[in-house]
Amino acid sequence: MPAYPGPQPTPGPEQPNWNIPSISEDTAREAFMLFASSKCCYSSAPAKDGVITNMAAFNTYRYRLETFTESRSTEWSQEPYSGQTVDAYAQPPPEPWDIPANSPGLFVDGRQCIRVPYTSSLKNCDSCVGMGRKPCKYCAGAGNKLCRLCNGYGFRIGFNRCYHCNGRGRENCNHCNGQGSRMCEICHGKRQFLVFKILNVQWLEQTNITEDYVVEQCSGLQLKNLRKVSGKELFKESQPMVDPVIGFPDPNVVQASQQLVNEHQGKYQQTSRILRQRQTIELIPVTKVAYKWKEETHIYFVYGNELKVSADNYPATCCLIIMNNNI
Repeated sequence: MPAYPGPQPTPGPEQPNWNIPSISEDTAREAFMLFASSKCCYSSAPAKDGVITNMAAFNTYRYRLETFTESRSTEWSQEPYSGQTVDAYAQPPPEPWDIPANSPGLFVDGRQCIRVPYTSSLKNCDSCVGMGRKPCKYCAGAGNKLCRLCNGYGFRIGFNRCYHCNGRGRENCNHCNGQGSRMCEICHGKRQFLVFKILNVQWLEQTNITEDYVVEQCSGLQLKNLRKVSGKELFKESQPMVDPVIGFPDPNVVQASQQLVNEHQGKYQQTSRILRQRQTIELIPVTKVAYKWKEETHIYFVYGNELKVSADNYPATCCLIIMNNNI
């Protein structure tokens, strides 16, 4: 289906100054002590008594572009006819993008099904050929079947007449009440269907149209750790269609913004309508801390607004092993 004409990019707000914060030595030490106390096998001595010798900031930028889209498609549907309005050919039906629909809210997923006006018509039920009833499959349409007590003989032991079928040898089918036919399960006995078009409207803001780009400064901290923390929001812009970021001090972020904005606006306008775009830049603070404990130098990292700590080679760990000795 041709995409709805999308909005054109509008000039974004004036680019701000990018201020890079850093944490203090006291903050780094407190985070390290909290980290050590959360580990059952870690001694708090290195975190408490270690002497910080160096702190280096490796600030990491996370650029995110979100695209909120609306897509529309039509399909045929039907329901048993019970006197509903038949309006096909009364006038031309509206085009899919001419039908009003209410979005659940910006960047909120949603779905709505709308019956397209002037597409409703009647047709006979194919299953029962417009009769409303079908031959009973349990009695092959006869309305009766062999008596289950006398097996169709009409008599039982001693030539006594079968009381169940009164000697007929057959009994009424209890599935169709002896009528030989049953109500059609497809049209529910209505004989006809109302056939009409349904407009499916879908609003999406999902991970498959949300792109993150992380610029890391080779601190040594694994990038997977950064997915679990938040950063300081340096820049946020929401427009019908955004322009790429300009003036950011890290050229990798500028390049990522240019690439993703062009990709989103080129890709999603082909199959849907872009209602809104939102782009943000976060600074995820990463501090590499060197400290000395027992004449040896060790390293740990403090990162994210949550002040998470990563210390792969913590120098004072212990393991409690319970062993059962056979006497």
